Amino acid sequence: MSLTAFLQRGATLVAACLLLSAPLHAAERTLEGAYGPVTFKGSPQRVVALGDSALDAALSLGIQPLGTLASRGGNDVPDYLKERAGTLALVGSVREPNLEAVLRLQPDLILASSDLSRDLYAKLSLMAPTAVPKGGSLEDWRQAYAFYAQALDKAEDGQQRIAEIDARVADLRQRLPQGQHASVVRWNPQGPFIMSSHLFVGQLLQGLGFTANELAAAQTNKPHSDVLSLENLSRVDADWIFLATLNPDGRKALDAARQQPAFKRLKAVGNDRVVSVDGQIWSSSSGYLAAQHILDDVEKALLH
Repeated sequence: MSLTAFLQRGATLVAACLLLSAPLHAAERTLEGAYGPVTFKGSPQRVVALGDSALDAALSLGIQPLGTLASRGGNDVPDYLKERAGTLALVGSVREPNLEAVLRLQPDLILASSDLSRDLYAKLSLMAPTAVPKGGSLEDWRQAYAFYAQALDKAEDGQQRIAEIDARVADLRQRLPQGQHASVVRWNPQGPFIMSSHLFVGQLLQGLGFTANELAAAQTNKPHSDVLSLENLSRVDADWIFLATLNPDGRKALDAARQQPAFKRLKAVGNDRVVSVDGQIWSSSSGYLAAQHILDDVEKALLH
């Protein structure tokens, strides 16, 4: 995909998301969410962000939520958001939100991830208007971000943040070598799997001019491959491998694997092009703040 086509695609998707039934900064606006239309009134004051991407959106738009979920693989807010987030009430985990804890915060807006179940949505909607973006994690990240921004009554700011990322991607692409293949691999205690190139990180890498690993590109219906054995590790090889872990157990398993011949035979390993990255950002989050961190990592690895 050319740079022009990439930016045009992003602009079209964002415009489609924002051209909804209400004007920007209206006292009342209705958005089409994953489970139908939702009406929001005024600027919310008591926001609960259920998920890393929802929290990223709120914080990047200057909103301080009252509560959030513990990150995937962790028991707290993701490290990259901690400084901005300050002290937040934890209202469960990604796998199991605590409805009573959410209710105690008396929210006037709940931001939730696109994979929230209909049953949980129905219960949360009784507490406050609940924003669940349409589409899943394989959709363009800018669409969900713009949806959160309008729910927060920050549509114009949301457009500006997206434009900043698009501009940085375009600038960085001009300075990076083109035509290189890339893989994003997450290493768990059970072993490695490759992340779909259609996820948020893959979208950024494509915008930067990277070509996706074949196995990553084939993951069109789920966020990652099945766990791979060391015998099949060659399937994740690429010019560059961005290697992520979520917790100490994953890092311990990776340290052990690094000593194995199958790992050492990877082309990226032999060329010293394996980059360790934060799994909470590279494999579990999306949004403006996550994008800035990912672009920092790529710039440091390839240009410094």
